[in-house]
Amino acid sequence: MSRAFVKEADDNLPSDELPERPQSPHPNYVTRRGLEQLHARVHALQAERDRLAAQDDPMARTRLFEVKRDLRYFQGRVERAILVAPSGQPQDEVHFGAEVEIEDGEGSRTVYRIVGEDEADVHAGSISWASPLGKAMIGLKVGDSFVWNRAGVARDVELVGIRYR
Repeated sequence: MSRAFVKEADDNLPSDELPERPQSPHPNYVTRRGLEQLHARVHALQAERDRLAAQDDPMARTRLFEVKRDLRYFQGRVERAILVAPSGQPQDEVHFGAEVEIEDGEGSRTVYRIVGEDEADVHAGSISWASPLGKAMIGLKVGDSFVWNRAGVARDVELVGIRYR
């Protein structure tokens, strides 16, 4: 094949067509804090995009493609955000925004906050409402028990507290 009509890559840099980050198929429920975090992420990415666009550097150009892709992703998350106020939730049941305390069969207690997918951070005690544990607790009341499959082990767990802040 003749190479006359084949466009050569400019210094072997990637094109601006990076694969999009997939959006979650779930509704994007957010807490006020989660929405603030999404807005902050968008603003930070916009600032980074502007800084990188002003540079004439192949590495900056490569990073710019990634930043633009991430910016589109987070703008999409903001556009799809559904703010859920804790005051609108049934206070005696686990729903989005609840802080729950669970106790396993050995008496060990753990507190989790049910939040949106983008805000979830298990190390900080925040789990997504769409996670297996989050889904298992939605609709439960204090005293209800459920089975939590954690690390391949089924554990009987009791809901011992619900709070909304």
